[in-house]
Amino acid sequence: MKQVRIAALAAIAAAVIAAQSPRPHATPPDPAAMIENRVSQLTTLLNLTSAQQTQATTIFTNAQTASQTVFSSLQTNQQSLAAAVKANDTATINQLATTIGTLQGQLLGINATAQAAFYAIPTSDQQAKYNVLPHGGPGGPGGPGAPGMGPHLRGGPPPE
Repeated sequence: MKQVRIAALAAIAAAVIAAQSPRPHATPPDPAAMIENRVSQLTTLLNLTSAQQTQATTIFTNAQTASQTVFSSLQTNQQSLAAAVKANDTATINQLATTIGTLQGQLLGINATAQAAFYAIPTSDQQAKYNVLPHGGPGGPGGPGAPGMGPHLRGGPPPE
């Protein structure tokens, strides 16, 4: 009886440890899938027509395309910033910080422009529903899968 209890406790402990173990990172969805998910969520929440869905997909795809070069430059500059921090190169740190801020501003502008273009699509009833969503849309500013809205725009240290 005592051995059964010990075995049961060991099994429970193993299950708890396995549940807390870091999981391998899943591959993020491609931009087209993210846009499709975003439009699908907006369709569910706002009852978008097929024409509105097509317009929204075009708007968000164009924003994604526009943000790709900026996002690539941002990643490169963040890697350079990480190297400058390790080298204690304050002049480069300041220059890169300014550049990164400008690039983040460009991404914010692209996303806000896409949001404005999308906001013009819904009817007034749909806009009323949209306006009561947290931060103006599903998932916050820009919605889920917003172009260029990665961890770099949420603060924290630059990626290595």
